[in-house]
Amino acid sequence: MRQITKDAIKAFYNKEDFKRSNTQIKYVLNMMTAVSTMVMFLHGHAIAKLTKGELYIRHAGYKTNTTKERLNGLNGVHIHQKNFIWYVNGIEWEDGYNWLKVSDFSVENFG
Repeated sequence: MRQITKDAIKAFYNKEDFKRSNTQIKYVLNMMTAVSTMVMFLHGHAIAKLTKGELYIRHAGYKTNTTKERLNGLNGVHIHQKNFIWYVNGIEWEDGYNWLKVSDFSVENFG
């Protein structure tokens, strides 16, 4: 794992703003609901968010090695690719444009 990914992941879980090269972490507090959200951006596109203790991911249409590496740095996420198809935690990931709740993405939900 590249150092930029390690540093970004650390900031993500420590609720710290971070910006280096093509990666940015932002802490967002909704003043109306008092709900805080950590968001990871790659090239300006949100690819991960942590809100209310729940992790969501997406590739936003960019199935790149860099996107995969950043997402793989997150707890509970393992993405691999075979024949141009992405798999999250062993299950085919068809829609990477919408948010995927990582804890919901399990074999039981595809039964």
